Amino acid sequence: MRTVIVQAPKCAQPIELAPGDSVTFGRGGDGLDVDVVVAGCCVSRLAGTVRARDDFWLISNRSSRATYVISNPYGAGEFVKVAPGRLDMPVPFEFAEVVLPVNGEDPVFSVLAPRHTYADPDLVPALAGEQTVAAFPLDQTAKYFLILVALCEPRLQDASSVVIPTVPEIIERLSRAGYPRLSRTSVNFHIEYLARHKLRVKPADGAAGKADWQRAALVSLALRFNLVTHQHLALLGEPGRVPG
Repeated sequence: MRTVIVQAPKCAQPIELAPGDSVTFGRGGDGLDVDVVVAGCCVSRLAGTVRARDDFWLISNRSSRATYVISNPYGAGEFVKVAPGRLDMPVPFEFAEVVLPVNGEDPVFSVLAPRHTYADPDLVPALAGEQTVAAFPLDQTAKYFLILVALCEPRLQDASSVVIPTVPEIIERLSRAGYPRLSRTSVNFHIEYLARHKLRVKPADGAAGKADWQRAALVSLALRFNLVTHQHLALLGEPGRVPG
């Protein structure tokens, strides 16, 4: 089942939406309950709706005067505007931050669509029937993919290695490669995201209690199916590692 995930700072747990499910957001009050409360006197009581649709999502702007901005935090500055009264506008970003004119440029909540569909580039499209899609839809421009490459680096350099980089080691490795320094929380989030939604790994018998089982399982699966190869080490500033 594909899911869309809504995360808000004041929500204890992320809200997972199956296709067709929706959540409302706004100031609420006066007998009107909303799923995601956005404080601020300039926010409509019912400001809008987020609705899941397979591997993407739709947003409705219920305000009569405010424009909303949806940005891609891991892209090249891409963003789209949601005009007042616009209903069910599709959002193409896998990661998205929703900004309302209330707290400057700070997002009021984030939306993730982790099961974006990607065609298998090695297959010739069929003329009829259901489209074949990639089993593990990874965006190689995303931050989570950089973290996956850093996890796999020791094994790619030495197939006999049993080293699985720790979170601090991943932070330091990406920093040395010239990327902005990440926080532990950010790296842990992306590892969890890879494990739960992208590669969908499960602990082996007796491994669930080990702190590093997710990282080990991600490395094992990524290398087994060539999701990360020597060529990807160039992302870490290691072009010399690419076999000629």
